[in-house]
Amino acid sequence: MKKTNAMRILDSAKIKYDVLSYDDDGEHELSRGAAERIAEKLGVNPAACFKTIVMRSESKQIFVFCQSALHEINLKKARQACGAKEISPVKSDELLSLTGYVRGGCSPLGMKRKFPTFIDSSALSFEKIYVSAGVRGEQLVLSPDDLVKAADATACDLVLEG
Repeated sequence: MKKTNAMRILDSAKIKYDVLSYDDDGEHELSRGAAERIAEKLGVNPAACFKTIVMRSESKQIFVFCQSALHEINLKKARQACGAKEISPVKSDELLSLTGYVRGGCSPLGMKRKFPTFIDSSALSFEKIYVSAGVRGEQLVLSPDDLVKAADATACDLVLEG
């Protein structure tokens, strides 16, 4: 297995993690619940499988959000968390040049630059969570506290109710 930037960051911080592989079918449309299907392929609780969403504010600042496969991000809560007036997802065709990752393989760790990162606080209720390892077909398994530490992230409520 080839090490990804995310794995190298965890290794250098001496953070314990595992890697799970799944068959990548190339289907990564947000509207189709890609993160939920990955959880299904891995046989894990989709509430503990976190998708990484990169957003841009009205001032062009980039922010990274991690949300459970079972929930959508509440944009109002996301704006409050990062202090932006407006925020919207980065387009798929910009993701690689901004982060070094492609849709479906975007990890909250090891992007080209360090961006403010926010993880939904529901992650903290699990012993282990799953996030992209930085390539399609591989998920990191680690403690949510270790992810918060490694990503220098803020845990906050990001769930869209309803």
